[in-house]
Amino acid sequence: MAEGEFAAKSLEKKRRKWRKKDRKHQSKIKMKMGMDKKEDLLETSPQARGIVIEKRGVTAKQPNSGIRKCVRVQLIKNGKQVTALAPKDGAIKFIDEHDEVTIEGIGGAQGGPKGDLWGVKYRVTHVNGISMEMLRTGKKEKVKR
Repeated sequence: MAEGEFAAKSLEKKRRKWRKKDRKHQSKIKMKMGMDKKEDLLETSPQARGIVIEKRGVTAKQPNSGIRKCVRVQLIKNGKQVTALAPKDGAIKFIDEHDEVTIEGIGGAQGGPKGDLWGVKYRVTHVNGISMEMLRTGKKEKVKR
């Protein structure tokens, strides 16, 4: 370590060299570049409508196993695509391609995924304006277009 009356220049040089390794400095760079913010696909609204593009099965994270029934949805408001869970047993049967669905957040921490579903942050609440729960329990039928 350089110490002494004329050591300031070499100390500054070393400080500049190792600054990239400093955590505080890294977080400042991330904030400047906007990398610290997560993208909210619903754009701060609680719900959004979209068109079903495809049905797909998403495998659960370890230690669980099983295929969770999900749908790929293209949002009407901004054209972005999201994966949404079809909640509870048999709900996927009532969702077809090109149906209009309403999605909402799944309720994970800080707007993220919940439980063992990796990257699935949304769930389907309505299909063609009819509640998923009503369709599932048989109280209402899906409208034929």
